[in-house]
Amino acid sequence: MTSALPNSLGNHALPSLPSLEDTLQRRWGNPWLLGPEVLPIWPIIDEISQKLAAQPSSLCANPSDYPMAAILVAEVDPVRCLAATLAGLRRGFTVALANPRWGQREWQQVDEVLQPDRSQPLVPDWELYVAKLPPTEIPEIKTPELLITTGGSGGQIKFARHTWETLMASVQGFQAHFQIATVNAYCVLPLYHVSGLMQALRTLATNGQLILQPYAELKQGQPFPLPAENPGFLSLVPTQLQELLNQGDTYLPWLRQFQAILLGGATPWPALLTQARTLSLPLAPTYGMTETASQVATLRPDEFLAGQTGSGRPLPHATISVLDDHHQPQPPNQPGRLAITAPSLFKGYLRVPDSRLPTPDSRLPTPDSPFLTDDIGYLNDQGYLHILGRHSTTLITGGEKVQPEELESLLLTTDLVQAVCIVGLPDAHWGQAVCALVVPQPGVALAQLADWLAPQVVPYKRPKYWMAVNALPQTAQGKVDRRAALAMARRLITD
Repeated sequence: MTSALPNSLGNHALPSLPSLEDTLQRRWGNPWLLGPEVLPIWPIIDEISQKLAAQPSSLCANPSDYPMAAILVAEVDPVRCLAATLAGLRRGFTVALANPRWGQREWQQVDEVLQPDRSQPLVPDWELYVAKLPPTEIPEIKTPELLITTGGSGGQIKFARHTWETLMASVQGFQAHFQIATVNAYCVLPLYHVSGLMQALRTLATNGQLILQPYAELKQGQPFPLPAENPGFLSLVPTQLQELLNQGDTYLPWLRQFQAILLGGATPWPALLTQARTLSLPLAPTYGMTETASQVATLRPDEFLAGQTGSGRPLPHATISVLDDHHQPQPPNQPGRLAITAPSLFKGYLRVPDSRLPTPDSRLPTPDSPFLTDDIGYLNDQGYLHILGRHSTTLITGGEKVQPEELESLLLTTDLVQAVCIVGLPDAHWGQAVCALVVPQPGVALAQLADWLAPQVVPYKRPKYWMAVNALPQTAQGKVDRRAALAMARRLITD
């Protein structure tokens, strides 16, 4: 389906894409970022900007070249994370966003690619470091980029390369889709993820306000009050919405105030959608990813409440095509791989040098071809998108990606297991629950495996179920039969 960007937002003229510098100058000093009170982001941006301006010139190939340095931001505090990101881009540095809760496995990958000196933070007691762009990227990169991490095959971390222009194109598509000039948002998602970051940028660029509250605090039953005239948007993953609804009527009056509750990160289960519709919640199921700078299709709340299903129509800036195995367009209602064309598309993944250079990714967008995703879905006769699953083995748990091969490889490096297969069990709370089927070495308890894996990976990757089996099912070629392994796990969980 193809949609052209309209030249108006209802009665509002569609603004031109603002530059970062223009945006910061226009908003500077504005009480834009809110928590229990106004959050002091502007002096923090100024402080970090001065720190970056004082970096030695040796970080550049020569004074006229693009800096070979990047800024790695690994701040769990959302104000610090956002301030450091904006300050780095403002000073012309490429900024890489890191998950501060990564385990040893993930940090090892980042250290190999960007070589951050994590013993010398730019600011004492901050998780903010100078890093190095791979030499393969220097001749190619001409403007500051924002590197946002996403999981790849085998659990390999990839940095998706975005520019201010790709991010603003996403903002403009959001405005047009919801016919709104000023975007307000209530953010409970981390700002180092594209889902949290884009909430901040939408509000910053459109003269809106952003309310920040950690989800753990929101879940304690103390949401902040919303603006009366423009309550704005709340973004949740399905697991979070289910947890809030499990509190009875506690959150219902508050949730109903939002213009839309954007629901993404994983496919919501039917019972959750039915419950939300029965409770008259303004739900807006979305489809998007890091590579597209968040959503490229969204079901508007009025459509959801009227009984429409799926992920909605493509946003005005995006084209979504459904392709068969030969990359030919599928007719309506026929499933296939989703391919996306949009000005919000990333510029590719950060390349790494020498032995770490990955196999070229045929899914990357080019001027002549769209971005071929790993998702399977279809567009119905009215152009509404429906997602059916993943082309690969990727698991989605609580909105986070988990690659089974990564966990299997890690466990097989020990002398604790003979064989292992990671599968995703259907789960009403998490979407998929990570489950490890293992053939342990004699005398090894499952608790030993869980204890060994815990410091290696971020918490959401850790299996929620460990099952000891005598042998794993195999295909005729001698490989683990993942489909049969999943069936085995489902039998065991019900026994």
